[in-house]
Amino acid sequence: MKQRLQRLLPNAESVRSNRWLRWIGPALHNPRLWRITRRGVALGVALGIFFGLLIPVAQIPFSAAAAVVLRANIPAAVASTLVTNPVTFAPVYYAAYHLGAMLLGEEFKLQDVGPTTATGGDNGRSWMERIAALGKPLLLGLVILACSMGALTYLLISGLWRLQIMLAWRRRRPSAGKNSKAD
Repeated sequence: MKQRLQRLLPNAESVRSNRWLRWIGPALHNPRLWRITRRGVALGVALGIFFGLLIPVAQIPFSAAAAVVLRANIPAAVASTLVTNPVTFAPVYYAAYHLGAMLLGEEFKLQDVGPTTATGGDNGRSWMERIAALGKPLLLGLVILACSMGALTYLLISGLWRLQIMLAWRRRRPSAGKNSKAD
């Protein structure tokens, strides 16, 4: 399992050479941040999902910095920020707005945001202005989604990792019936 995970995650050198992460500097050389452990990977993925859902830009530097501070696996944190990408961005933000509007008791009114132009001219609104116009419902929905999905991911990865270890131990342990001889 560890070998498969190591193939999927970015290696230490690619993360250290990333121009957005160089500012962390010597902290990236701590070997504990690169080991594949249950706690490190689970926390790293949870941090990446948290920052990937919560903020639309600069998710990788935030998740890497949080991973350094909390001693989580940096490659897992960096890779899992890709939970939001050009394909998933709109559905995630739509669901977050809908959740926030429902919890605040506001009417669900995405049509009030208004159109934008492809050129970003004076008549149209930029995507940041459109997101800002959604205000409190979007922010509340993003915070709730980020916190709940981060915590759920941590628990799920920890639980599955622990289950896999328990099953491996059971396969290796000789059963009691085979070792005892009936007289």
